[in-house]
Amino acid sequence: MQSSNDRLRAGGGGPGNVPGTDEGPGPESGDIRYRDPWYDALASGWGDGNGTAAPDAPVPAARREDRTGPGDGAAAAAYLEVQRSPAFQEVRSRYRRFVTPTVALFLAWYVGYVVTATTAPGFMARPVAGAVNVGMLAGLGQFLSTFLLAWAYARHARLRRDRAALELRWDTQELTRGVGGGVS
Repeated sequence: MQSSNDRLRAGGGGPGNVPGTDEGPGPESGDIRYRDPWYDALASGWGDGNGTAAPDAPVPAARREDRTGPGDGAAAAAYLEVQRSPAFQEVRSRYRRFVTPTVALFLAWYVGYVVTATTAPGFMARPVAGAVNVGMLAGLGQFLSTFLLAWAYARHARLRRDRAALELRWDTQELTRGVGGGVS
C-alpha cells in the first residue's frame, strides 16, 4: 500500500513490493524505496554530496587575502584617502541624517501598532465604516507606510547622495588606476 507522499510502506501491497518486478524490492528484504524526486535529487551541499563517501572539494575563495602585488598597498591607501575625504563624510552624513530618524519613526509606529493591538483589542475592533475597523486601517497603514518609506528613501538617495557618490567612485577609480588596483 502506498502513502499519500508516494512512499512505499514496508509490508504493503504496492507495486514496489511485488516480488519479481523491477519497481522495487520485495517485502521480505525490509528495504523501503522512495520515489520522491526531491528526495533523490538533493540540493547542493545537503545529504550525501557527490554520492561517494568522500566529501566534495571545497569552493575556492573569490580573492586571496594574502595576495601582495605591486601597488596593493597604494590601492588600499587610495581607498582610505577617499574614505577620509570631506566629500565621503558628507555622503555618509546625509545617509545617516535620513535613515536614523526614519528607522526610529517606523519602528515606533510598528511597535505602537503591535502594542495597541494586544493591549487594546476593543479600540482596534471599533468600527469605522461598515465592516472596516480601526485595526484594519492601522494594518493597511503599515503596508502604506512601508511603500511610502521605500519611495522616500529612493527619492532622497537620487536627489541628495547619488551624484556625490558617483563622483567619489570616479575619483577612487582615477586614484587606483595608476597603482594597478583599479580596472583599466
